[in-house]
Amino acid sequence: MKRIAFFILSLLLVVWLAGCKELSFKPIKSKQNFIASLNIQEPSLDFIDEQGKVIATWLFDKAYTGAVLLGDNRILLFGHQLDKIDVYTLSTGEKLYSKKVKMGTTNVYYSENDKQFFITNSTTNTVTSFDEKGNELASQQLGNYPMSMVAFKEKLYIINFKDTKLSILNVKNLKVEQEWVIPKSAHGLAIIEETNELWVGGHGDGSKPNSSVKRYDLATGELQGEIEMPLMPVGLTKTKDSVLVISHGHNELYVADFNGKVKWQLEVGANPFVVDQFKNYIVVAGYDDHTLYFIKDGHVEKTVDVGKGAFQLLVREEKL
Repeated sequence: MKRIAFFILSLLLVVWLAGCKELSFKPIKSKQNFIASLNIQEPSLDFIDEQGKVIATWLFDKAYTGAVLLGDNRILLFGHQLDKIDVYTLSTGEKLYSKKVKMGTTNVYYSENDKQFFITNSTTNTVTSFDEKGNELASQQLGNYPMSMVAFKEKLYIINFKDTKLSILNVKNLKVEQEWVIPKSAHGLAIIEETNELWVGGHGDGSKPNSSVKRYDLATGELQGEIEMPLMPVGLTKTKDSVLVISHGHNELYVADFNGKVKWQLEVGANPFVVDQFKNYIVVAGYDDHTLYFIKDGHVEKTVDVGKGAFQLLVREEKL
């Protein structure tokens, strides 16, 4: 009887320890180049190499709505309806830490230069900065529904999505230095250092959908011009020689030079929200058709099936 009781207790202990173990995922090799698709209808993350092969899929039991790479070997996952952020180490697939946050996270942005990440929140209408270990550094009240962010030369530019202003903050202390008037429901940012401009996309407000990208002087905030890119240009990514823009209202990819001239365009994907560059490809994620499109020289060269609701792309390439 003692042996049976000991066996049962041992079995229960094993089961209990297994239940307490943190969820872990397939490791991603440190030298592995990838583009990762965060899928939000059935939360998952697909890692894909330059040949278009899915090298790993992380399936989640949390409703993550966004992710960001913290350097080369960590990934932060967040959700608008979640009260924690989770940081995983890519090379081990194991959770590094979780951090309690208020529900309402709209976006997380990582500044490589400052080794900090920033969290915007639509419930508190704030932005908060953290060091890489998750220690809170500073917080600042903003406009209604802060979301899109980009950092440049010690300044943090933040769009207040349900407001008519763009906030410019000091990266170190989050003090508001300037506020520019912009259209409501603006979304998507790109710093064009070559022309000293900030490009802003957007959905448009109510029954008036937006059909252009606005170009603002980076120093003064004055509107320099508009680039017609119908309809709802919301995804902007700057490369070494172009600006990639996704207009999800017309399923259209635009490739423009730094002066705002459209070099070429391509209808691609079903309801795409995001575009990025990976190796020699431009990659567009189709939200409704759950597909990544690898584009070269203005043509789709290959497609990759991913999880449902491809909403965000993350790129890691070995630095030469």
